[in-house]
Amino acid sequence: MQKMKSVKLNFIMNSILTMSSFIFPLITFPYISRILLPAGTGKVSFATAVVSYFSMFAQLGIPTYGIRACAKVRDDKEKLSRTVQEIVLINIIMMVIIYVMFFAAVACVPRFRQDKTLFCIASATIFFNCIGVEWLYKGLEQYTYITIRSIIFKIIGLIFMFTFVHRQRDYIIYGAVLVLASAGSGILNFINVHRYISMKPVGLYNLKPHLKAVFIFFAMSVATTIYTNMDNVMLGFLSTDSDVGYYSAAIKIKCVLTSIVTALGSVLLPRSAYYLEQKDIKKFLHLSQKALNFVVLMACPLGLYFAIFAHEGIIFLSGNHYAKAILPMQIIMPVVLLIGLSNIMGMQMLVPMGLEKKVLYSEIAGSAVDLIINLTLIPKLGVVGSAVATLCAELTVTVIQFIALHEIVISMLKTIRYDAVILALVLGAGVSFGFKFLYLPEFPTLFISATVFFGIYSTVLYICKVPLAVQIKDQVWQKLLEVKNKKSVDIINLHS
Repeated sequence: MQKMKSVKLNFIMNSILTMSSFIFPLITFPYISRILLPAGTGKVSFATAVVSYFSMFAQLGIPTYGIRACAKVRDDKEKLSRTVQEIVLINIIMMVIIYVMFFAAVACVPRFRQDKTLFCIASATIFFNCIGVEWLYKGLEQYTYITIRSIIFKIIGLIFMFTFVHRQRDYIIYGAVLVLASAGSGILNFINVHRYISMKPVGLYNLKPHLKAVFIFFAMSVATTIYTNMDNVMLGFLSTDSDVGYYSAAIKIKCVLTSIVTALGSVLLPRSAYYLEQKDIKKFLHLSQKALNFVVLMACPLGLYFAIFAHEGIIFLSGNHYAKAILPMQIIMPVVLLIGLSNIMGMQMLVPMGLEKKVLYSEIAGSAVDLIINLTLIPKLGVVGSAVATLCAELTVTVIQFIALHEIVISMLKTIRYDAVILALVLGAGVSFGFKFLYLPEFPTLFISATVFFGIYSTVLYICKVPLAVQIKDQVWQKLLEVKNKKSVDIINLHS
């Protein structure tokens, strides 16, 4: 039987894991953006966005379906082994088909052929994702292992980048480093998978029970990938590489922030599926309520702060060449809250409840909105049009999912102390905004203003006795006391 992991530990590990996926490019971007310039970063972003579509087809809906399927049979190694082998077989078949289509596209499409080396290197993520069976490790809640090996590969990628990327034409090397950092850890996953399942072929594979759910999750993946990557792809075709570069800079911080607020939902998917499989509805609803509270309390200050200090954030990370990314970043910031809410309602509530079709419908609608607005606004507004399209698409997804769960979600949202949150936001924003007029360099401005903003925000929540804020403070204080007491005991033992 698989031992149940601590939700808190899983959340911390998955937060580190998810954020590292964005912090790695965030750390490298101030260097890369100045070496490759908007055109170079745009080429890599365009290739990565295109390959993500092929990867999406190769993976079908397995990354999400696999988590739920493995979580349900986690206590039976025989069933787990069969489930994993059948899902991997489906994945391998699709991977081979997609690679044939990918190389045909690179050979035939002029826009792809002009950077065929970069495209082929980026396509390695398709293979690494297939052999990495990340969904198995997440279904078994092995977040500590996933996080450690992922960070190791990102550090290796960081070293390679600073060692080998020095000139504008090195964008191909940068593309290879991104593949290694983001997907290379799939090799270790494959090597270690024997610890959790039997590698001996079980035979008499029955793929049919998986296919219906896999294709529903695949359709969800299609819709999600379309409206999350459509902006880069459409900018690449309808505008310039530079505009793609500006948009990439605009969404860097947004990606890190959404990784923070969605980390809890990813962790709770296998736990929610397990509770529902055990018919424990009370624990499922309690888990969902705490998750929604967390998202609102975290996403609101993060989105507001970086909307106010978008200028400083963009200039510090990317340099003066990317000033055109400031307004798009400000437009996109409300997406942090919207994605957080839709992640909880969709991935933690609707999917475990077996209502993934509702998620699919919301994402199809979001994709349609994104496509229409991009086609309409990119020719007129360029990168700003893409930002507006993203905001409208995420709003559409969130509203539709809310309608599907409105009776449950309304009762959960009523538990949030909105008066305290608004007061904390107003006070934090009002005081921190004054640091803009000191005309300090970007980094000191960001560091000081962020310390003040989030310090005031958390203090006001605690003074107003917001339950989650009080709980977090008490737990942190308890940990500090435990560390202090342990040190005192160690000192006494040392002297004795």
